[in-house]
Amino acid sequence: MSLDEYVQSLNDKSIAVIGIGVSNTPLIELLCSHGCDVTACDKRTKEQMGEEAARLKALGVKLKLGEDYLEDLHQDVIFRTPGLMPFDPHLTAAKERGSLITSEMEVFFALCPCRIIAVTGSDGKTTTTTIISELLKAAGYRVHLGGNIGHPLLCEVPEMKEDDYAVLELSSFQLHSMNCRPHVAVITNISPNHLDKHLDYQDYIDAKRSIFLQQQPEDRLVLKLEDEQSAYYASAARSQICYFSDKNRTQKGTFCLGDIICRVDGETCEPILAKGDIRLPGEHNVLNYLAAFEATRGLVNAEICKQVAMSFKGVEHRLEQVRELRGVTYINDSIGSSPSRTIAGLHALKRKPIVIAGGYDKHIPFDGLGDELCRYAKAVFLTGDTAETIKNAIMASPYFAESHLNVTMVEDFTETIRAAAASAQEGDIVLLSPACASFDHFRNFAERGNLFKKIVMELE
Repeated sequence: MSLDEYVQSLNDKSIAVIGIGVSNTPLIELLCSHGCDVTACDKRTKEQMGEEAARLKALGVKLKLGEDYLEDLHQDVIFRTPGLMPFDPHLTAAKERGSLITSEMEVFFALCPCRIIAVTGSDGKTTTTTIISELLKAAGYRVHLGGNIGHPLLCEVPEMKEDDYAVLELSSFQLHSMNCRPHVAVITNISPNHLDKHLDYQDYIDAKRSIFLQQQPEDRLVLKLEDEQSAYYASAARSQICYFSDKNRTQKGTFCLGDIICRVDGETCEPILAKGDIRLPGEHNVLNYLAAFEATRGLVNAEICKQVAMSFKGVEHRLEQVRELRGVTYINDSIGSSPSRTIAGLHALKRKPIVIAGGYDKHIPFDGLGDELCRYAKAVFLTGDTAETIKNAIMASPYFAESHLNVTMVEDFTETIRAAAASAQEGDIVLLSPACASFDHFRNFAERGNLFKKIVMELE
């Protein structure tokens, strides 16, 4: 079915689109351009939406705004925003009344004419997805990058060709209860995350399974060999299982043999490059490349893999060097929205940084983060909703007494950055790596990272 045929099939149905954001706005415009009956629902008020509300009304969209935006959902088809989980009582009630619950991404999978490589996991999704895209482009393929990264792809379906590749980053929010079948699925790793949204940790683990449950024997699932959930996932998969590892050799997969990264298939071993030649710093980025190399097995040769690994500078907001001022280096790692991401960033740096952390509470424990900050940070500046909780984790750490770690709490984000900068001496690193989501004060991690960069560039 083409995109036009799909939208035309909705002409006699009432449609609700929940969330007027990055992924759903093009969908709303597409539906309206075909004369569909569309109600757009959003928690923001008309005043908060400003000109966007007036623009949508001019397109013929019915608006349901404010705190009661989810009440009385009765439309035939309901497109949910990724942040609204399928088990939300309003959605379950609508489903019981006969509504079809779907999403922009689920429809994309149903209509996409080209091959799909999809990546999920707790850490490293964005970088791994981007590396896969860079590898494929370097090998001459036409690539469409999207999902939880870049921009929504549904409206681009008519331009896609059978020999193209769609490379998607998928979050647990998007995957939960979704039907999808990527040709290659990658799960980078699993650790507690987004427990404020999921029913529990098991619900989060199981949400990730949607990325491979519909795969067939000719498809591939790429897993981290040492991850504690990989055996659970492999037992439920019908697809070919391939592994990546930075510690152990696999029968079929990509791993490190000493310091050399190799692809192996039985007795055949293909060396790619020394892991020290990877331009991106940190062991976590070695793992990202191992996963990406395995995902592109048979598509990208070793020489191209090496060229990309030695030249790719990384993704914005991921250990991004902003500037050096009076001998102090400022690094933006706003993507560090969980303790494990921040810990990986700490381990990637060559000297102890002054860390700016804190943000929205996802109900993830900070005990391990407290230990790592005591061991690997020079000082910590805390802000946001979780500041007190992180401080308590630091002070409860068995490493705290001997670390003499200075912990400062500042309410305002801007003032936190300025205070951290004022404390820095020549040779120091000031690192924004919050270990938390941004939703206490920002729309997303990118907005938080951009403000950090703006403030840093204004320092004199």
